[in-house]
Amino acid sequence: MVADTIRPLLVWESPNYPAYYLPRADVAAKLVPTGRVEPSPSRGDAHVHDVVVGDATAAGAARLYPESPFEELRDAVRITWGAMDEWFEEDEPVYTHPRDPYTRVDILRSSRHVRVEVDGVTVAETRQPSLLFETHLPVRYYMPITDIRPDVLRRSDSVTHCPYKGAATYWSVEVNGVLHEDLIWCYRSPLPESQKIAGLACFYTERADVYVDGVLQGRS
Repeated sequence: MVADTIRPLLVWESPNYPAYYLPRADVAAKLVPTGRVEPSPSRGDAHVHDVVVGDATAAGAARLYPESPFEELRDAVRITWGAMDEWFEEDEPVYTHPRDPYTRVDILRSSRHVRVEVDGVTVAETRQPSLLFETHLPVRYYMPITDIRPDVLRRSDSVTHCPYKGAATYWSVEVNGVLHEDLIWCYRSPLPESQKIAGLACFYTERADVYVDGVLQGRS
């Protein structure tokens, strides 16, 4: 165990999602200074440390801001997310980054007509989509896999994680000899709050032409 706390700080280093800053007293690992300093225009100078637990070392995985202009950060430790094996909120694993308390996910079943084109070819069509609304993101149109043409699907080994939905697997789409990699994703075993999209597939609207009730949606 590296740290265990019920007093984490959520710090928005970027506008998209927060990072954890942990009270130094709640960090059980040994923090070994590397001598490196990384300046931040907002948080002050970060003093980089190795994180050491037993025989294991996560090189340069901790940052301390002892002279930060924000008093709350002066006795806090920022640990690099990807340098750790697991993160937990209570007893549930958290993926990719901490959950944003100002973000919510709503999933609504619909009877709207959704049709997807790739390079001018219709590759999917459904009248039973589930619409996923996530704060600050475009609407996502999930559909049964059986409503996608099987002849265009190509399996992918890609896997990504979402802190709100879980682990996603992917398909690529091949149309007219052109492979569009990782164009479709699916959460086969989503987290409990996103169970309505279990086993459904979704196209990137940024990379395909999605028509809803005959109206082309913007690529955003």
